[in-house]
Amino acid sequence: MIRTRFAPSPTGYLHIGGARTALFNWLFARHHGGRFVLRIEDTDAARNTAEADAAIVEGLRWLGLDWDEGPDAGGSYGPYRQSERRDIYDKWFEKLREAGRVYEDNGTWRFAFERRAVTVEDLVAGPVTMDYADESNTPDMVVRRRDGSYIFHFVNVVDDLEMNISHVIRGDDHLSNTHKHVQLFEALGAAPPAFAHIPLILNAEGGKMSKRDRGASLDTYHREGFVPDGVVNFLALLGWSPKDDTEVFSRDELARRFSLDGVARHAATFDLAKCRWFSGRHLHQMEPGALAEAAAPHVAAAGVPAPAPDVTERVYSLLREKAQTLSELPPLVALFTQDDLSPDAAALEKASHNPTFADTAAALRGALERIDEQEWGGERIQAAIADVAAALSTKPGKLMFPLRLLATGKTGGPDLLPLLEILGRHRACDRLARMETSLVSQP
Repeated sequence: MIRTRFAPSPTGYLHIGGARTALFNWLFARHHGGRFVLRIEDTDAARNTAEADAAIVEGLRWLGLDWDEGPDAGGSYGPYRQSERRDIYDKWFEKLREAGRVYEDNGTWRFAFERRAVTVEDLVAGPVTMDYADESNTPDMVVRRRDGSYIFHFVNVVDDLEMNISHVIRGDDHLSNTHKHVQLFEALGAAPPAFAHIPLILNAEGGKMSKRDRGASLDTYHREGFVPDGVVNFLALLGWSPKDDTEVFSRDELARRFSLDGVARHAATFDLAKCRWFSGRHLHQMEPGALAEAAAPHVAAAGVPAPAPDVTERVYSLLREKAQTLSELPPLVALFTQDDLSPDAAALEKASHNPTFADTAAALRGALERIDEQEWGGERIQAAIADVAAALSTKPGKLMFPLRLLATGKTGGPDLLPLLEILGRHRACDRLARMETSLVSQP
């Protein structure tokens, strides 16, 4: 069975590169009907934090990368935190000692490399060889410290062996470690897993993406309201190609099409604007009810009233095409739910530069006020606009922009007639009157 793993260290936030590594492992396992394992490598007690541990788990859950085995999920190969696996490491260390493959050196224990060339047949990078013949370039590796704790290379190999990991998919900054790991696997009497080292992510300047770069932390996307499916779509194409021009994928489609053959050997360049675009494409495809639920925390945090239940889906159906992230929705929702709106600077400027705006505004407001409450709706509003256009000797389309300024105080936004219909006659006419005062009475 295909078994992959994501093995982060809880020493900080979940980096976007780590999230992509997790995604590639998840996609590969799902494509093959295998198992995806989350393993927390928390042996560095001085740097590990509970906050970082929680950030990793929460970040993966936000992305929708569910693990089959790991913390909170259990499994047959636990515990899944290295800090709880000391007895397991002691057992395998004794096996190395009995085989004469480790020796003591000033209180530490070193693993004795075989002095020969080691070739890794990497599934992405191809064959990569490192020659261990020269001990001055490849000194024997410490595997156990003076305090009895074990280093990353040893516990990493033991865990992959114990957990029957079939494929190790990780960043190519680990490629130089892999030859050491192969020697450890062999010394422990086990065949190494298949290795696939994926390209690094570069920032816009062409350097390795660091923690200081904008967009490096996965938490940024959560806070700013990116759609998780959009972020997953973006990350999947950051170093992998479906080998056609398709860009927008559901996660199920990604899992069906993902293969290591499509992973590039060259580094991928991060583009936050492109990630935002993917978020928007997935937001546009959301069902109105699901979008309302996803947007609710952002709307509440902005202090904007939620739409009434009977119009919620209509409101979000109108707003789907107007935003790329969930955090962009609150001011749009406010157009339907807040009655104390004020015109923005762009609206004030447009009104002030239109010498006929005052007359047009008065005519539009008057026409809509004359509509009976029982007749209020898109068709009747459209007919009233046509009457005003005829009276002013202009086309109805020419009146839509002035009406938008009156109805929203903005120069853009959702479709205007459905907005007015949802507001209802009383609220719509009251808003027109207040906006007219604000727009016409400006100096």
